[in-house]
Amino acid sequence: METPAKHVLTPDGKHFPACHVVLPDGLGRQRAPFYLATEEYLAAAFPEDHYFFSWVLNPTVVMGRNQVARHEVDLDFCQAEGIDVVRRRSGGGCIYADGGNIMFSLVTGESAVEPLFAEYAHAVAQSLTAIGAPASVSGRNDIILDGGGKICGNAFYHQAHRNIVHGTMLYNTDYRRMLGALHPDEAKLTAQGVKSVRSRVSLIKDVLPIGVEALRFKLVSMLTDRELHLTDEDVARIRRIEAAYYAPEWLDADEGLPTEAIALQSGRVEGMGKLTLHLEVRNQHIAGVRLSGDFFPLADAEAAFAAALVHVPAGRAEVLKALAQHHPETSIRGLTAEVLQRFVADGWPQ
Repeated sequence: METPAKHVLTPDGKHFPACHVVLPDGLGRQRAPFYLATEEYLAAAFPEDHYFFSWVLNPTVVMGRNQVARHEVDLDFCQAEGIDVVRRRSGGGCIYADGGNIMFSLVTGESAVEPLFAEYAHAVAQSLTAIGAPASVSGRNDIILDGGGKICGNAFYHQAHRNIVHGTMLYNTDYRRMLGALHPDEAKLTAQGVKSVRSRVSLIKDVLPIGVEALRFKLVSMLTDRELHLTDEDVARIRRIEAAYYAPEWLDADEGLPTEAIALQSGRVEGMGKLTLHLEVRNQHIAGVRLSGDFFPLADAEAAFAAALVHVPAGRAEVLKALAQHHPETSIRGLTAEVLQRFVADGWPQ
């Protein structure tokens, strides 16, 4: 395994320019889980530096960690169109990607998530602006074209004491397939003042018609200044990590949601997204907790909620009392104790 060049962080702790990860020649375009596994591998095997790489996919839907596939994806359409459907380890919402998109990954040392996420998004937006596509950061995780719509969505998670941030950039995506594959979140569209997914997004090619590969090369050149070349041995190790992404218990994780449960829905919360709290009840006590939605977990959110609620009597007052001792902001980005108390109290079945 090749050892990466040691990089001394600047005094202000910035992560760019990063080290560009180069895959072996002849590898060709891979399915999304290979690149997601590459992130995990870099996080575990190369702790010395900050790593950045880009990738391009065949038509694929990538679901967030806690999303329910049947609610978010038209699975019949995807099967008919040959669109791959996979699940990533980060939170957030579904994305559609194809050969007209550029995917990015950043693997860094463990640090506070908010400033890292902001730095990553601003670095990408500033690079786009510098090469002729004026862009800025919007909301909790988006990059938008100035005067236009969303062109890039991003997500993050922790792995092996490292932070992993990844995103997808719309250069010239297939709108028909994107709109057919994804079920739009009407509440999210309303909150953002738009009528449809199509009106919410823009394509970079409309302002910078240089081609996907030329744009990808320019961005990588601006965001990195050194290289780590992975070997065939590295790829073999990545393949072993990749296999877990195809396991039925991972792909169909939403099928494990309890059917006999109290389901408490937050609605869309600014800065957090959506969260549904599924409380499994046995013998009039909480026996299990599952979470679904497009929120960003900062830690093992399900374990944190289970620790607070399992064995608690399954009554509104008892659950609210238990949650009063819980600190949701430590496990879910943007979720405050006040919001949690409110949506549980308001949503409890009569």
